[in-house]
Amino acid sequence: MSSAAARVEAPIDETRRGDVQTGHAGVDPAAPVRFRPAVPKPLREQPGLFGFLKAARANPLTTWLDVHFEKPVVAADGALGRVTVVSDPALIRYLYVENAANYRKDDLQRRVLAPGLGNGLLTAEGEEWKLQRRTLAPIFSARHVLGFNGAMNAAGARIARRLARRDGTRIDVALEMTRVTLDVLERTIFTNGLASDPDALGRAITRFLESVGPIDPLDVFGVPGFVPRIGRLRARPALRFFAEVVDELIERRRALIAQGTAPADLLTLLLKAQDPETGKGLTDLEVKANIVTFIAAGHETTANALTWALYCLSQDPAAQARIEAEVDAVPAGQDFDADALPYTKAVMEETMRLFPPVPFLSRQAIAEDRIGRIKIPKGSLVMVAPYVLHRHKTLWQEPGVFMPERFLPEARAAIPRFAYLPFGAGPRVCIGQSFSLQEAVVVLAHIARAARFTLADDHAPVVPLHRVTLRPEHGLHMTVHPRG
Repeated sequence: MSSAAARVEAPIDETRRGDVQTGHAGVDPAAPVRFRPAVPKPLREQPGLFGFLKAARANPLTTWLDVHFEKPVVAADGALGRVTVVSDPALIRYLYVENAANYRKDDLQRRVLAPGLGNGLLTAEGEEWKLQRRTLAPIFSARHVLGFNGAMNAAGARIARRLARRDGTRIDVALEMTRVTLDVLERTIFTNGLASDPDALGRAITRFLESVGPIDPLDVFGVPGFVPRIGRLRARPALRFFAEVVDELIERRRALIAQGTAPADLLTLLLKAQDPETGKGLTDLEVKANIVTFIAAGHETTANALTWALYCLSQDPAAQARIEAEVDAVPAGQDFDADALPYTKAVMEETMRLFPPVPFLSRQAIAEDRIGRIKIPKGSLVMVAPYVLHRHKTLWQEPGVFMPERFLPEARAAIPRFAYLPFGAGPRVCIGQSFSLQEAVVVLAHIARAARFTLADDHAPVVPLHRVTLRPEHGLHMTVHPRG
């Protein structure tokens, strides 16, 4: 989401510009022409207020300007007040690490997400957030996440078998990726099942995000929350469904904990979790909010990333052949190890560069500040948009092109840390990032070994639609071709 009436200020120093250009390393300029996914074309000039609001509600990606992809800092006054968009890795580090205490989640994000996700880790602030983060961090430790590898492989093998039986069938790839990521959740977080039809849960998640995703002018202008929003009214059935699923999950699991027969999955750990500093556990409302967050936000982002990866591979024969060679080298029946699949991992990372799980991150200044030479007024928004950052012309060679080799080990080391933020950065970096990436790589490996996909000639244009996350605007219906 960009701001109206953009005004460019304070380009970065040429010395710093030389540092960030290292993101170009490892890409052969003489390489063959590669696939360039279609995306909304940036605007040359910002439309007026009502034009901006209309476009932002339809698809916020259509509101970005050319200048956002060319300049390191763009400051503007518009519909959202003063907004500063930052795409300089050094300044992003300052914002998210060095002076993170001065920037909180902004009111617009909270108004959009909190009614559905509650006051969980994604939306909580201050001491409440710190308590939840300390309490939940051990659950997503490297040891725990690595222990889920077998479950992720089992889910990947299951979808591979399903695809192998669908020779020549036209499927909704997005729906299949929703199914497999929910399968992973059932095997890792909720091992006694989700107490609901997974497809029904997937549809409820989609309805919720589609309902709350469009930007409501009432939220933009800060109208009190008690005034009804169309999106929230449409989301109510999905929210009631979430509440019923979560209540049943908690009730069943607490009974098993009391009996001493509960599985040692993430749900049990969540219910037993204690703050290492105070010994306090999470309240019932916090437990519920974080379960909904894990189901809705955690699964949705991985499902979308897998969907986009399969689309990109279907359009790039060279990348398809290379990933197949890598996964075919692993003996049949042996579990895939994400760390042993560098090209498959690079495909996922490049996919999340082009289609980041969270297209923009915004913060609100608690006190007046300066970012570089730019004055940040108290209460104003500072935005880092991974969708823009990952396609910025000063940071990436051919930024709109799908080139997984950017993320192979020898090239990835040259990418500045704060030029690539698929999971955010700083203290509020996504707690489940290692879980999500491991899951995506393992599942993609199973799918790539099992089948290829082709897009029908009559398919509507495949372009990203911003609805909290990024999904194909017209879905992704492809024909399955088992590799046999």
